[in-house]
Amino acid sequence: MSKLKKEGWMVSRSAASHGAVDVFAAKGGKVLLVQVKSGRARATKEELAELAEWGKSANGDAEVWHYKGKGEIVRRRVYAARGGIS
Repeated sequence: MSKLKKEGWMVSRSAASHGAVDVFAAKGGKVLLVQVKSGRARATKEELAELAEWGKSANGDAEVWHYKGKGEIVRRRVYAARGGIS
């Protein structure tokens, strides 16, 4: 969340999330929905499908952010909104 805040996004998280979206962010009329994973955790096909559906419903970009350690983040876009984030 701090990474997005530093980039000027309004950010909120879904506390104790067990759903598809962990972080909701908005900036300049754009929406970003993020599922966060760390370590060996992986998003299931069902989670990816639900996250993509959230992106479609919100006309927002939907991504999985996998924290690998030592500050490394691998971002995987699962849905791109029309006129989405570059």
